[in-house]
Amino acid sequence: MSLMKSLTKVAAGVMLAKGIGNAMRNQGGQPGQGRTTGGGLLESLFGNNLPQSGQDRSIGSILGGGTGTGRGSLGGLLDSLGGRAGSGGGLGQVLGGLLGGAAAGGALAQKDSQPSNQATFGSLFDDALSHDGEPQTAPTPEQNAMAGLILRAMIQAAKSDGHVDEGERQRLLGHLGDDLDAEERQFIRDQMAAPVDAAALARDVPEGMERQVYLMSLLAIDFDNEAEARYLNDLATGLSLDRATVNEIHAEAGVMPLYNA
Repeated sequence: MSLMKSLTKVAAGVMLAKGIGNAMRNQGGQPGQGRTTGGGLLESLFGNNLPQSGQDRSIGSILGGGTGTGRGSLGGLLDSLGGRAGSGGGLGQVLGGLLGGAAAGGALAQKDSQPSNQATFGSLFDDALSHDGEPQTAPTPEQNAMAGLILRAMIQAAKSDGHVDEGERQRLLGHLGDDLDAEERQFIRDQMAAPVDAAALARDVPEGMERQVYLMSLLAIDFDNEAEARYLNDLATGLSLDRATVNEIHAEAGVMPLYNA
């Protein structure tokens, strides 16, 4: 599969776990571990439209074709937060060696790609989410590389409390399925084994992608302990995001602010 598909599979697991949990809290169900303020992206995506027991709970069935590319979709929010990762060669040159080795930066970015397209990163992301698989428009190598970098960021964030428990592992990896090839599996293993280093990740984020990387890092964690808050602060500092910007991203996601006003 492409890195775009791998990313959306991981994001699907995160969104299902956090979105359904958030909607359950809004309905008076069992509280989850995450602390949200209500509203924001997850509530706008899921609302009260939860599948009943025995129904399809896949991200595609819940979101259907309604993800769109507006601010109410995750892809739309990603596009609104930063630059367009399209067919331009500059971004690809920057991203090429940042995904954990030559194979990830080269062969994986090229896999299931096309040289150029007219799609934004966010529109491809939403398309892949709504179809539970590859987007209908093949990504460019640059878009695949961006997906790989965000996937790396999500795995780093999930490990920021010092461990990845089985629930977190399933949230991150449970939707990947069996269609990963050897290179893709090695990329995931490398990211799971890599030490948590917010500063190193931040140094590898190209200009214009800082807020997208921060958002997806935020979505990958429950944000319910001091270690995760410290990690997010270190990441924000490394990405040169000021406190107001960080709190705005938290508000977009429907998560309590990192900083006091």
